Amino acid sequence: MRSSRRAAIVAAAMAALLPVTACGGEGGSGDNTVEVFTWWADGGEKVGLDALVGVFDTRCPAQTFENGAIAGGAGANAKQVLASRLQTGSPPDTFQAHAGAELVDYIAAGQIEDLSSSYDDWGLREAFPPGLIDNLTYEDKIYSVPANIHRANVVWTNKQVLAKAGVTQAPTSMAEFVDALDAVRASGVTAPLAVGTDWTQLMLLETVLITVLGPDEFTGLWSGDTDWRGAEVTKAIADYDRLLGYSNGDRDALDWTDAERMLMNGRAGFQLMGDWEAADLDAMGFRDYYGYFTFPGSGETFQWLADSFTLPRGASNVDGARCWLETVGSSDGQREFNTKKGSIPARTDADPVNYPPYQQSAMADWKTATQVPSCAHGSACSQGMQEAANSAVAKFSTDHDAAALQNALAQAAEQFATS
Repeated sequence: MRSSRRAAIVAAAMAALLPVTACGGEGGSGDNTVEVFTWWADGGEKVGLDALVGVFDTRCPAQTFENGAIAGGAGANAKQVLASRLQTGSPPDTFQAHAGAELVDYIAAGQIEDLSSSYDDWGLREAFPPGLIDNLTYEDKIYSVPANIHRANVVWTNKQVLAKAGVTQAPTSMAEFVDALDAVRASGVTAPLAVGTDWTQLMLLETVLITVLGPDEFTGLWSGDTDWRGAEVTKAIADYDRLLGYSNGDRDALDWTDAERMLMNGRAGFQLMGDWEAADLDAMGFRDYYGYFTFPGSGETFQWLADSFTLPRGASNVDGARCWLETVGSSDGQREFNTKKGSIPARTDADPVNYPPYQQSAMADWKTATQVPSCAHGSACSQGMQEAANSAVAKFSTDHDAAALQNALAQAAEQFATS
């Protein structure tokens, strides 16, 4: 059976992740199973995936969905397994990837197919905004279909913790944020800012960089137009280090959901995380107890990322994969998925009335705020740069060597420049 074959492949990849010589483009599984490879294994992400599968089952009745999810925040574990499978010529039928620069590695390796003609067939060039189409295009071709738009620069709060500390308004500057953190700590919360492992730390650093540099210079960090060795980056790293001083000492051992639990159980008052947290908190019955605001000083900026799906070269069930991709880009698919996941639709024809309050506010901001990409989630940088940045902030979490962090990020930007 196909599912047994997939399980064996994944088990081998997880165990070793070693290159194995194999023939590319295996003929096919002999059935209509569509293996969809994601990192949406639990919480609000799994709820969103299940909703999308429901639409797929209706639109593609001749196909059978197979869940190829690998758990792990931001896809860290999934990407390792996927890399091994692509290398050995055993790809899933479609896989999740962040839209933007992260796809360049797959394109350069010849591992994913051009979907430009499908965009014409499915009317996606008209459905998605021109700016997003530009961000999805690489050398005049498009290689993925985005399911959504997420916002990264959002701070989530525990209303009860903040009320006890006397914090009644959302901070709008770094100084006000520090005052709020001090107030929460004074109320008895040891670590007022919940932080998780390396990629969540990179998210926090990015938001500080946006605040200090502004959107244009921040975007220039990834295009090469802004100097990583400049004085403003030095200041941002100092501000970031100050914020880490308000966080939990075990941050390097926690995934984002572990940090989220700190927020829920009152062991923290704030957490910087993407807006998938809204769906996760809602799914766990916490809707009435949390608040949110854009990171202080970046309220006019929308740091975006998009979960997208690809057609791998050598997929066993190409017809099924294309039906999945068409579902992902469809109006009903995006509605059912995004209302559950906490993100907003990539399509411009979505009606805000169908969405919960947070998504309505994000949809409005998406139209008016300045859009900037995220390296932590692949829209700004390649996977090589992403891995180097994660390693650099992980090291900084322990040694707090600001000069070393700035130098490591500058060297990584030079090594992995994508434009």
